[in-house]
Amino acid sequence: MQEFRRRIEHHIEHVKSVGAHCSTEETTKQALILPLLDILGFSPYDPTKVKAEYGADFPGAKNHERVDYALFSNDVPVLFIEAKAYSANLTNHCPQLSRYYNATPEVAVAAITNGREWRFFTDLDNRNIMDKEPFLVIDFAGGDEDVAEQLERFHYDRLEPDALRALAEENVYLHAFKGAITSALRDCGQDFVRYVAQQAGVQRQLNAKFLDSMQPLVKQAVAQSISSMVATSLSAPEVMPPAAPVEVVADEDADIVDPNNAKIITTADEQNLFKICCDILPEEDLQPRDTESYFSVVHGGKSNRWLFRFWGDKKNPAVQFIVPLTDAHHTEISRAGLLIGASDQVLLGKPENLYRLVGIVGDALAYCKDDENFRRKGRGGDAE
Repeated sequence: MQEFRRRIEHHIEHVKSVGAHCSTEETTKQALILPLLDILGFSPYDPTKVKAEYGADFPGAKNHERVDYALFSNDVPVLFIEAKAYSANLTNHCPQLSRYYNATPEVAVAAITNGREWRFFTDLDNRNIMDKEPFLVIDFAGGDEDVAEQLERFHYDRLEPDALRALAEENVYLHAFKGAITSALRDCGQDFVRYVAQQAGVQRQLNAKFLDSMQPLVKQAVAQSISSMVATSLSAPEVMPPAAPVEVVADEDADIVDPNNAKIITTADEQNLFKICCDILPEEDLQPRDTESYFSVVHGGKSNRWLFRFWGDKKNPAVQFIVPLTDAHHTEISRAGLLIGASDQVLLGKPENLYRLVGIVGDALAYCKDDENFRRKGRGGDAE
């Protein structure tokens, strides 16, 4: 395989260096296509393996149609190749290749190429009818690292009709799966968020409102997971700790003293807590607010729209959310391994444990965004 890879890499450089000089179809055949067939074990000088201008007549249609090259294995044609000039648009010539392919049932794969780009077709949709879309496209100008591995499947020593159809099916599914996964990870739609929440064991009613509030967090989790997988290498199995929160390093600058009131000291834990809240709710209009008594995170710059208040100077640091705690919230707190103290305060322990309460944080944000909750005097403070 190492020697084969070396020859393919050399051929790719050859195509890049002389391709622009192949202005005709015949020059492209001689300079770019036949050398690759030789690398694949199909010597152009062996008529038992390669036959040029091979007859591929379709009964009742055009007579005397000929495909440029037919590759043989055990005296059976298994791969047709239609050659075009280096500058040709291959899409325009696919119907011609289809006629050749459909006229010869024993052929498993057909390819069209301009020497730089190779498009491979088979008959996955309807047997003996060439598919409209290629199952594999190889572009020597594209810089793909696995070109040699892909082409090795077409080597004379390995080329078998059933194996080629299996390869085609694998590539079609792989392309479809990659597209679906990429779309799901990029968009993080409700179905994907619901799946993640279910797999994570979130004990909440997965309604549209909750799923929408969790979408930014799921997007962030996807990005962090992909980065982590790349960093640790996919080749090594990664042992994931059970439901461990993300560790956030405290601000090394430590406490910040309010220049207008020396009694208001924003501690490292409070700074950290605000960063975590912004991490959970990215791109939201959040601000930290500190007082002599407690620290809070508010929405929209309005002091009465506080998501939560934090008391970090207690023996057990605690938070109190603006939203009244429901049974679902109590379940979430219990699953997080946290306790509820007086006045529905959650004994947080350390700022990082806020990651365990993302559902309640999201509900608190939704509460603060709803103007109806502030049209009268209520839990949030004075009416607006």
